[in-house]
Amino acid sequence: MSSEKGQKVSRSPIVVVMGHIDHGKSTLLDYIRKTSLVSKEAGGITQHISAYEVEVGMSRRIIFLDTPGHEAFHFARESGSRVADIAVIVISAEDGVMPQTLEAIEHVKKNKISFIIAINKIDKPNANVDKTKQQLAEAGILVEGWGGTISAVAISAKNGEGIDELLETILLQGDLENLSGDPFLPASGFVFESNHDSKKGISATLIIKNGTLKRGMFVTTNTAIATVRIMEDFKGGALDSASLSKPVNIIGWNLVPEIGALFNSFASRQEAELAIKNWRKNEEAQKRDKKIGTSFTSESSPKLLPIIIKSGATASLMALEHELEKLGNNKIAIKIIFSGLGPINESDVKLAISSSEILLVGFHVKFDNVARDLVLRHGVKAKTFDIIYELVDWVGEVLKDRTPKEEIEEVTGIGKIIRIFGASKTRQIIGGKVESGEIASDKIVRIIRRDAEIGEGKIKELQSSKVKTSAIVEGQEFGMMIDSKVEIVPGDKLEAYKKVTR
Repeated sequence: MSSEKGQKVSRSPIVVVMGHIDHGKSTLLDYIRKTSLVSKEAGGITQHISAYEVEVGMSRRIIFLDTPGHEAFHFARESGSRVADIAVIVISAEDGVMPQTLEAIEHVKKNKISFIIAINKIDKPNANVDKTKQQLAEAGILVEGWGGTISAVAISAKNGEGIDELLETILLQGDLENLSGDPFLPASGFVFESNHDSKKGISATLIIKNGTLKRGMFVTTNTAIATVRIMEDFKGGALDSASLSKPVNIIGWNLVPEIGALFNSFASRQEAELAIKNWRKNEEAQKRDKKIGTSFTSESSPKLLPIIIKSGATASLMALEHELEKLGNNKIAIKIIFSGLGPINESDVKLAISSSEILLVGFHVKFDNVARDLVLRHGVKAKTFDIIYELVDWVGEVLKDRTPKEEIEEVTGIGKIIRIFGASKTRQIIGGKVESGEIASDKIVRIIRRDAEIGEGKIKELQSSKVKTSAIVEGQEFGMMIDSKVEIVPGDKLEAYKKVTR
């Protein structure tokens, strides 16, 4: 569809496929990829990025994001902006609704993404489509024909039955949402994934939600910037320009862009750098605003211990969140970055891999096979439990180990000077009494006069009743030889201290 500048045109829907483990997400994507890829070539297509276009009919296209439960959705922005337009929730007609099914639905609802139910494995002998719809209704998800408006399509990702209907339903949903954009504007959208290759450098897959991106332009996220010199489509082919809904791979960033971050494009480097500068100013202003009126027990905000929690039941999840958040202190706080129901899956582990600080814990759940392999391969700090207090104790120990340590001075004793027996240039012979604690030989002491510190000295020798000793305790009188550049006078106090790490 042609348009003039300032007029919006329809764009292709961007779709993510989600659902419970082993319900057929990957099989569905594989079937669509093999039969419907745009510009198919002899011998098949090598896919270079995890987002691709499929062709429906003669002129319609759908963009699929080929990573179910992708990290981008964990980092969805508070503004409600989103990477995908539509989610397809895959449910096995054999197994029915499972915890991860409900988790996926809640996730897309939270991020205000419309969704379609794909009831898969209808080719299986134990498939029961009506039972699956009934389970959805019991969970408050009403599909068409069961008192609701949510589309549900019965499919077999194995033999292709119902796939064409599913693709048409996606297009219809996109039409109902009136997905559109202005191709004459500079491109903007979201970072879908990012990589750092030692040979190629930093690359990022961008999903264009509006405008057009051309070679020679400049792309920015919050802090990262790239000159659009190398722009590839999902097959790795070179592009001179890309527009609405197009997934593109941009190589040559100065920093790794954050997954889920908004990107914008500019005609000149000056405009791009100004955008980053303005973002930094806004960030600093927001930080100042947050700091005003906020009281902390320490000079700076506490360090965070990020945690991912998976549980077998909502009640357990709520209890865990409540218990873990109580573990924090003024030096370190618990930050639950994601929580959900069902087994620990690939998506959970990939999120944990994004930072070595993240803990991944499960309660009454197990790791799926892919997740277990990723945990072992990347050394993720992850563990599952069946007893809640054991989980809380384990996190508490990690919290204790990661609590920032600080060195403080602890007063161990105070002595008052009564008389001066003699003095040389730096060494003085004095007498006094310990008022509190203990004063020991060979230790550094502070010299206090009228509540102000005037210098330091090192105790060379201590005597009690003219007998040499290593320490004098509270209530005892002492004789002392001390090295100090400060001239000590009667009435001064000596403050013994030690440095401790807490």
